[in-house]
Amino acid sequence: MKLSAPLTYGLIACILLVSAPHAEHLPLWASAFGAALLVWRAYLTYSGNPLPARLLLLLITVASVLAIIISFHTLFGREAGVTLLILLAALKLLELRAVRDATVLIYLSCFIIITNFFYSQSIPTALFMLFTLLLIMATWVHLQTGTLAFKPRLRIAGILLLQAIPLSFILFVLFPRVQGPLWGMPQDAYASSGLSDTMSPGSMSRLSLSDAVAFRVTFNDIVPRRDQLYWRGPVLWNFDGSTWTRGRNATLRQPTLTDAGNPVDYTVTLEPHNKLWLFALDMPSKMSIPAVQTTDFQVLSQTPVNARTRYNATSLLSYRANLDEAPLQLQRALALPRGYNPQAIQLAAEWRVQAESVTSPQPSPGGSTKGRQSTAQQAGRGIDTGGNRPQAEIAESLVRTALTYFNRENFEYTLEPPLLGMNSVDDFLFKTRQGFCEHYAGSFVFLMRAAGVPARVVTGYQGGEYNDLGGYYILRQSDAHAWAEVWLQDRGWVRIDPTAAIAPERIRSGLRAALPDSADLPFFMRTQSPLLLKLRFNLDALTNQWNQWVLGYNTERQFAFLTRLGMEEVSWQNMALDMLAGVALLTGIFTLWLLRRMLPKQADAVQTAWLKLCRKLEKAGLPRAAHEGARDYAARVAVARPELAAPLHDIAARYVSLRYEGKVGKEESIAFRDAVRAFKL
Repeated sequence: MKLSAPLTYGLIACILLVSAPHAEHLPLWASAFGAALLVWRAYLTYSGNPLPARLLLLLITVASVLAIIISFHTLFGREAGVTLLILLAALKLLELRAVRDATVLIYLSCFIIITNFFYSQSIPTALFMLFTLLLIMATWVHLQTGTLAFKPRLRIAGILLLQAIPLSFILFVLFPRVQGPLWGMPQDAYASSGLSDTMSPGSMSRLSLSDAVAFRVTFNDIVPRRDQLYWRGPVLWNFDGSTWTRGRNATLRQPTLTDAGNPVDYTVTLEPHNKLWLFALDMPSKMSIPAVQTTDFQVLSQTPVNARTRYNATSLLSYRANLDEAPLQLQRALALPRGYNPQAIQLAAEWRVQAESVTSPQPSPGGSTKGRQSTAQQAGRGIDTGGNRPQAEIAESLVRTALTYFNRENFEYTLEPPLLGMNSVDDFLFKTRQGFCEHYAGSFVFLMRAAGVPARVVTGYQGGEYNDLGGYYILRQSDAHAWAEVWLQDRGWVRIDPTAAIAPERIRSGLRAALPDSADLPFFMRTQSPLLLKLRFNLDALTNQWNQWVLGYNTERQFAFLTRLGMEEVSWQNMALDMLAGVALLTGIFTLWLLRRMLPKQADAVQTAWLKLCRKLEKAGLPRAAHEGARDYAARVAVARPELAAPLHDIAARYVSLRYEGKVGKEESIAFRDAVRAFKL
């Protein structure tokens, strides 16, 4: 059977629609080559030229496979597999000759649809794939019928999809949930994105240009103030002169919180970022999922977060963290790279001398910077260095001095700071004085360490955008933030945010309020249109529901939902039985509906009365022939029984009028039945 040109164009359109969303993921050569194959097949159909020889197609196929191996060094995995599948589908079009080939292409189109969800499972992607599936089904109907116009084919395809919804719902609700990405390849599921475990000048400012959602938070009862919304992420200890990194903790001691109070319960829906860390409000105390809390209060998942993760957590707003910190940890919090930033070290030493001289008239004499650092290190551990002032007060005084320095020395908060040299802290403090949160947090920690106060950098997110339509907070990549923690005797680790001394609006109102209107921020952070903001919140609330109840319908949610539906014992066996029962019930209902449509239609009241009259006459020996109309039948009976002519002609005329002339009314129908009842032989 030769396939028609419209059917061929329909198959080309199917392959194009299922492949087009992959254009941004495939190598440029693969997208261009696939498009060329589709254009080639469309031209052959339009011109009527013969299809290429099978040997040529075999050579092209082998060359395509070799090109994929060269590009990806494998034929397995997400990118390589999808590229191979799309190119093979396009090549299959070039040997499209029979119905069997067309059927294979339709199946391939349905299969490639699934691969689009490897990259995005958003609502727009689902709607586009549903539209594509509708066209694929319409092409399949065209293959089966061959003569129907496009609109009838589309209508039949739409009916088929609507009929599949109940079965799909039953399978979705009752089918066992599978954890992880779709085909079980976590390393391919999501590219690394979001916050990193390193920090260098410019890293946070680049991240703040992204409007992507990092996670969403719903508070159960108490909602903290905005200036308390510090979402803890990686804690950075080591500094090599340009970059802060996590390093390795010097102790396995468990973190401790004393004098803890003001608990806050909340739920986090974390977007995948392919890292181990989870985000929690300072300070986290409980998590609902398996996680490890390090000695510096960072929460780590047991596996990389390569799928959307939902967890409940409890945090404490007031606390004393690690009052009895391990000495090795305090040494880590005082370490500085040698040979870097001599001006900053000198400034911190001067601050130290000033802080000690408040109550000590004879402070330690000057001398080498190295000697001052040694004294400062002792003071940071609470050791008396000869002055009368408590070392905790000296440390607090140093913190205040540093914050005052940032506040009064014409520092500027900006997303576009100048480049810094090898001595980045010196360049920032004494030359450029323009920076983002990473500049202030990093330089503050450096100054504190140089002054003998143990300090470290904490990265994460600060604040959040409240969506009153959904009742939750949205934390975006643009909310990424860095702050500092200093260890003070009798207080433990205390959060200090130097950014608040430069741009307090950043903490109170968000990033947009702290930057000028000319700053290069994402569009929705710059606009103040109430209509656009409301539209944005509506779309995000819809997306959140989609994430929670469709993409986030995991084992836990499935069990909870089925329990609310009344299933007393939720187990895989019971779910399997219920699923089979639901499928059987739907199949039975659909079968009965089809059988009912196939049965002859039941006669209406007029027809029933006429047939009753015919049976009376048949019993009197005057049967009606199958081909005989009402008037002809009445005329023949009138010849045989003249006394019945008048009433019989009247009944036949009424029947024809009601039955075939469209003059059906309630009164006419009742009068007709009365006439039939009154008819006597």
